[in-house]
Amino acid sequence: MPKDRTDNSSAIFPTFFMTGFECSTFVWQDGQRKDYVKATGHEMHLAEDYAAAMDLGFGVAREAVRWPEVDRGGGNYDLSTVKAAQDAATACRITPIWDLCHYGLPDGCDPFSAGCLDRFVAYCRAVAEFVTTTAEGPYFFTPINEITFFSAAASDLGWMYPFAKGREDELRRALCRMAIAGVRAIREVSADTRMVHVDPIVHAVPPPDRPDLAEQAREEEFKRTYEAWDMLCGRLAPELGGSPEILDIVGVNVYHYSQVQLDAGKKREVLGPRDPRRKPLSDLLQTAWDRYRRPVIIGETSGYQDHRAEWLQMTMEESLKALNAGVELHGVCLFPFVDVPDWWTQQWAKIGIFDVADKDRFERVPCDPYVAELRKWQKALVQPENVEPTAYGRDWGRVSLEDVRRYAAKWAGAPSTPAVAS
Repeated sequence: MPKDRTDNSSAIFPTFFMTGFECSTFVWQDGQRKDYVKATGHEMHLAEDYAAAMDLGFGVAREAVRWPEVDRGGGNYDLSTVKAAQDAATACRITPIWDLCHYGLPDGCDPFSAGCLDRFVAYCRAVAEFVTTTAEGPYFFTPINEITFFSAAASDLGWMYPFAKGREDELRRALCRMAIAGVRAIREVSADTRMVHVDPIVHAVPPPDRPDLAEQAREEEFKRTYEAWDMLCGRLAPELGGSPEILDIVGVNVYHYSQVQLDAGKKREVLGPRDPRRKPLSDLLQTAWDRYRRPVIIGETSGYQDHRAEWLQMTMEESLKALNAGVELHGVCLFPFVDVPDWWTQQWAKIGIFDVADKDRFERVPCDPYVAELRKWQKALVQPENVEPTAYGRDWGRVSLEDVRRYAAKWAGAPSTPAVAS
């Protein structure tokens, strides 16, 4: 079992700022499998993307192991894409958080079946054996990305396989069972491996003229945020085998659309940025910390289009408030590093640190205001502006969270802008 490093001086990750690459591999509602590692050009620009991440000071990156691509069935695995990504990360001194199932299951793999569970466990073990014998630690995995969101999108929303209408709760339980078994399999290979379980954190409110719907909104908020984490930590459905050590690191995913108004039919309307009913991010982080008392990171966050720098400033100010309130916040993951096509329109979403100029050469174009805002906060928090060779491996140069907390305490008296914003 991994040593729990939640004291006030030890950082779990080599840098406070992290990034990640979109890697969905779902079968969409049109019946076609999507592969966003290819759709973003990440597969084509692997070395370039990691070099750019290194130059921007990211010592950690969420990266894909594409289960449908790797698992050829019958216990046969093609790990060449994993090796390519690991080699690129190693060359740039970046530590991956390996995402083992990002909405995509292999063809014919029914998540409600015992066969799928066994197949996932064997796959997790095979990947862990490969990674831990070909690269230096520390090692990080996300067994199943966004269990709560996945269980909704693949059931009643009808967006992706298995299109299990009316079985959302059953699917969430099945995915939690898979994740718990996957964690155990990975730790049989490497006992000190850390797990990062990410899910959106949701805040829901009733319409202003329907205060009678407040309880319904609270129940929806709980289900959409905490039920999967509760299963993973053993608070809910303990027969699945969850425990605090299984939950390990709580990855809070935060986007503007995570705060909504729900009407009587549970139709969602995103709360505007200045809606007074929005809950501060610092409060959401505090709730996650108080509930689980496990290390917390912001597992994904990004603004949109011209608001990316503004969103990062808000995120960091709220993160500092959370740190000052005692939340064990170990990092912020700016996700995605490279822009992604919108699921519905296939138009570039304009949410990445790098935009993409076209869909042929996938030219990367930095979002300069976003990068400038990142640089301000790196300097303020005494974070590296590029990755040094010492920030990798078992003798890695972990950042001091004390530097981050020290700045947070200093900042508390002047929260409008970072100290180096001028």
